[in-house]
Amino acid sequence: MAHNGTTFTLNTGAKIPAIGFGTWQDADAQEPAVTIALKAGYRHIDTARIYGTEKAVGQAIKNSGVSRDQLFITTKLWNNAHHPDDVEKQLDASLKDLGVDHLDLWLMHWPSPFARGDTLIPKDSNGKIQKGDTDYVDTYKAMEKCLESGKIKAIGVSNFSKDELDRLLKETSVVPAAHQIELHPWLQQNSFTDWHKQKGIHVTQYSPFGNQNEIYDSGKDLGKLMDDPALVDIGKKHGKAGAQVALAWGIAKGHSVIPKSKTEHRIKANLEGDFKLPEEDVKKIDTIDKKLRFNDPSGNFQWNFYSDLDGKKN
Repeated sequence: MAHNGTTFTLNTGAKIPAIGFGTWQDADAQEPAVTIALKAGYRHIDTARIYGTEKAVGQAIKNSGVSRDQLFITTKLWNNAHHPDDVEKQLDASLKDLGVDHLDLWLMHWPSPFARGDTLIPKDSNGKIQKGDTDYVDTYKAMEKCLESGKIKAIGVSNFSKDELDRLLKETSVVPAAHQIELHPWLQQNSFTDWHKQKGIHVTQYSPFGNQNEIYDSGKDLGKLMDDPALVDIGKKHGKAGAQVALAWGIAKGHSVIPKSKTEHRIKANLEGDFKLPEEDVKKIDTIDKKLRFNDPSGNFQWNFYSDLDGKKN
């Protein structure tokens, strides 16, 4: 296997594999994709309630023959279940769909609440998302309670700003084990990631290749991050592709990375992003930051995300 099996230690003492398999998009393709990933050697699987892929992930795990104790499974609480009375119910629903009795990590997907109910994206008569009024601090406190049940080993957050995280740390008692954020060589957020290190919060990078997905409008045609000349040049030196170099850069920073793919050769190739990138190469990649954020649903979710972070869209 051409990867190092690198892991990082969370503030709980648990180990998180540096490369995880992301399962966002295309629910139908996920069972075969996760099956390939587990066979290739992935042991960290990342999903979320909103992805609609928990059942497929669960089925693939069940059929893989890989024992539960070998796996690190992350899923996320969705915005429609932020009310403290709904939090554990959604956890139970996720566990049921995944076919497991516990999660290794459970994240609050966004700080922004939607209206309560079974509808994942509740809309008013004008087609606008209906906001909820639950404070994310209260949501997190309900997640803390779930830790006591043994159904989850660790809790964390995703897509928080520094101010939001600061407030969370002041008003709750469990330091998040991880914060999952958009992070890649074009959006490096170094001062923010340094701050996480000081607080003992592990960073997981989603969209580690940037994101050229059509649902994101970057506003300009930049080509693909993985084709950035700096990454391609460094890759040539190590016999790797630009994408693998982007992953190795994240791992060199102490972050876990969760690339997603549906094709077998890419799934396997991404796992080979777990190689040691020399310091000089890390430094070269450090110079290509564009402060370019692809994922900002502020308008749609009616919440001002990332207000104090790099790459905030105006």
